Amino acid sequence: MSDTSFDSSQTTEASFGDYFALLKPRVMSLVVFTALVGLLVAPGSVHPIEGFAAILFIALGGGASGALNMWYDADIDRIMKRTQKRPIPAGKVTRDEAFAIGIALSCLSVIMLGLASNLVAAGLLAFTIFFYVVIYTMWLKRSTPQNIVIGGAAGAFPPMIGWAVSTGGISIESIMMFAITFFWTPPHFWALALFMKSDYSDAKVPMLTVTHGRRNTRIQIFAYTVLLAALSVGMSFTALNGPVFLATAVILNLLFIKGAWTILRRTEEQAEGDNYAAERSFFKLSLLYLFLLFTAILADAVLVRMGISLGGWV
Repeated sequence: MSDTSFDSSQTTEASFGDYFALLKPRVMSLVVFTALVGLLVAPGSVHPIEGFAAILFIALGGGASGALNMWYDADIDRIMKRTQKRPIPAGKVTRDEAFAIGIALSCLSVIMLGLASNLVAAGLLAFTIFFYVVIYTMWLKRSTPQNIVIGGAAGAFPPMIGWAVSTGGISIESIMMFAITFFWTPPHFWALALFMKSDYSDAKVPMLTVTHGRRNTRIQIFAYTVLLAALSVGMSFTALNGPVFLATAVILNLLFIKGAWTILRRTEEQAEGDNYAAERSFFKLSLLYLFLLFTAILADAVLVRMGISLGGWV
């Protein structure tokens, strides 16, 4: 990392909102939601208080990862337009404070999840934090264009953790939820990289757009979108099958593939001409994609437990 003295001499008094922003609440909300779905659709039962505590500690673990990510990436966050207003580059919180908060929440979340649920769930949470902070942030992000591909595993673990809270183990269903999130991550972030233009090159982050070109990035987005479609529809062959999920998966993947195909066919001149409208639209669709897909998984599980039959499917 470059010299980071900038954040110790220029900080102003931080508010609660500044410290909360360290936890990357938008990312945390995705962690909480997918972990909650994993917990609720898993076989077995969890006491509501135990379940609430588990989700709370998973959220704290996700927030700890965010704080440690901001601590380490403070030097490049002040360069990238997308991240310049984060608490550390904005001079609201010091790097030392971010590090202390991240370490404290990491230890607290893992220990308390182990006490509230089981060691498998706690072990998965600990590994997720380690993977995001050490493997992705400290190593992959600045060394390889595969940073998002491999590093995406960190964001894919929450449904497995939620599943482990309920079952104490791992199954093909939780692995499939992991895989869907894993393959969703590259097209999601590469679309962002396309319309953020020079952010990653300015910060010397080897994003695919920088190392292999924007045309290659468009090809990779389409390829991963097709793989994601096959994988998500394949979920119908597991115990998490159901009419709501299948219908949702088919519709969403048709829209996602259509969006990726549109991006693939565009030239940079066309994209610049309309301010990357298709790429921005695809990025927004990717957020809706994951939310609706996991909502459909949950909906089918609820229908099964209520004993409601849809056309004899359940």
